[in-house]
Amino acid sequence: MMDDDSPSAEAEPGTPGTGENLCRHCNGTGRLEGEPCPHCGGTGKVTEGIGGG
Repeated sequence: MMDDDSPSAEAEPGTPGTGENLCRHCNGTGRLEGEPCPHCGGTGKVTEGIGGG
């Protein structure tokens, strides 16, 4: 898992067991306070682990 100071992805795109989701920090807009969201790199999307166990 990556830290909150880098683009918010738990895994690289295409990693088995992951999927694309909306960034929870910018609610999928790609912007925070008029600037590109630092958590998703301005895309509004993140790659996260899915399901589990």
